[in-house]
Amino acid sequence: MPELIIRPARSEEYDVVAQLWMDSWCSTGLDSPSQKLLTYLRDRVPREVAGGWSLYVMDDRGALAAMLAINIERLYLDQLMIAPAYQGRSLGRRLLGFTRELLPQEVWLRCAEGNEKAWHWYEREGFVLERREADPMHGRIMKYYRWKRGDTAAD
Repeated sequence: MPELIIRPARSEEYDVVAQLWMDSWCSTGLDSPSQKLLTYLRDRVPREVAGGWSLYVMDDRGALAAMLAINIERLYLDQLMIAPAYQGRSLGRRLLGFTRELLPQEVWLRCAEGNEKAWHWYEREGFVLERREADPMHGRIMKYYRWKRGDTAAD
């Protein structure tokens, strides 16, 4: 089987990226798929790209298996989403490795407190919890993490 490739997302793929994002996010059980959520994400993707996101996809011979959004200037991994059909195949680890190539000294991210599978994984990958606070947009408690080269055995 050919290896999936990580490449920059193309603007004509933004709607597919939004669908993947919704499907992945809803697979956590923290939200339910809806047209309202999909419309919000479809509007958000190009706005975030214009605001500084470097947006990548993991391409499986034309099918999108994952999305990765990084704000390089802010050292911020904003979104790492795996399509449900591709979860459990270590794609997240590959995308995190790619992120560390782009941001080799330090990476920040946030994760919903209710998404235990994700934040446990980030902690196993060497991220350290810096703080918890409610997101002003939706009130959900978010956990803010940082990875810094040299701070952990995961380097």
